Amino acid sequence: MAEAIGVIKAKLQAATIEELPALFIQYEQDERAGVRAAIEKSRKRIEAYEKEVARCALLKKYEREYAAYTHICGIDEVGRGPLAGPVVAGAVILPKDCDILYINDSKKLSEKKREELYDVIMEKAVAVGLGYSTPARIDEINILQATYEAMREAISKLAVKPDLLLNDAVTIPKVDIRQVPIIKGDAKSISIGAASIVAKVTRDRLMVQYDEVYPEYGFASNKGYGAQVHIDALKKYGPCPIHRKTFITHFCEV
Repeated sequence: MAEAIGVIKAKLQAATIEELPALFIQYEQDERAGVRAAIEKSRKRIEAYEKEVARCALLKKYEREYAAYTHICGIDEVGRGPLAGPVVAGAVILPKDCDILYINDSKKLSEKKREELYDVIMEKAVAVGLGYSTPARIDEINILQATYEAMREAISKLAVKPDLLLNDAVTIPKVDIRQVPIIKGDAKSISIGAASIVAKVTRDRLMVQYDEVYPEYGFASNKGYGAQVHIDALKKYGPCPIHRKTFITHFCEV
């Protein structure tokens, strides 16, 4: 008696990419439409996986180009544009044989996917460092200089000292390690992409915590950016302690 279609579908869905070809052979003679459709869906899954492997191979272009360096570190920041909250920098050294898929510019990923990748990156990375610059510091020295400070702090927090930095677009002052600035680097380098994800998830979690303290501004959803609901709250309630005073002069008195 033939296996139920539902059972076969479940087997295909549960199988790893490596296990699927053997299941295709096992069920290649089964002509039932439901089985054929399930097999075709699994073949597309393999195609999508292979496409992602190829994309990630391209993401390692700079890491291959500078392979002579022992510890290559990707650097990126999150939070230069918001009206409230800190700017957060991430520094990530991935292993040479890094096999993490789906890394990309954090803005191109869903929150769920960023959270999943954050856990994988934290588990597999050689070292991860985080740096912060507070709203007060941003007001004091301007957002660019505050971003540089956060990046330097992130580098200093690494358990392993890098010998090359791949940066998203910028060259960080007062750093004695060789730097390679890459325009749109978070979408071109797996190391910078990983740093982007770690920084983004870290900052987003902070803003959710701030939302519990200052619920009127909707920080859990807008993360401090200039969403209309956030601007309306600023006009109604005025600024809170985590607002950047130099960023909100158009919306309220500071």
